[in-house]
Amino acid sequence: MSEHFFESVYEVVKKIPKGKVTTYGHIALLLGKPRAARVVGYALNALQKDLETSIPWQRVINAKGQISFKGEVLRANLQKKLLEKEKIVFNTKTEIVDFEVYGWFPGTK
Repeated sequence: MSEHFFESVYEVVKKIPKGKVTTYGHIALLLGKPRAARVVGYALNALQKDLETSIPWQRVINAKGQISFKGEVLRANLQKKLLEKEKIVFNTKTEIVDFEVYGWFPGTK
């Protein structure tokens, strides 16, 4: 995927309302690339530090409703804290967000 795709990811992520989350896969679907969920993750991981406050990267989680992290415990903890600050609640046992309550999935029925 191109740098243009990354920019498109950032534009969609900016539209996620405060207090809502969506998935990497849904961002890919909205961009017409339904099999590019992993690339959406790459784009958010590549986000420059100076853009992290203007692009709400923390609002994108995995399809299970959990924060994805691959050994990046600090970033995962930061993501959870940022989401909790937005009043998003995680199940205390499973660490899963309820998509029925907090999900943002435009373009689906």
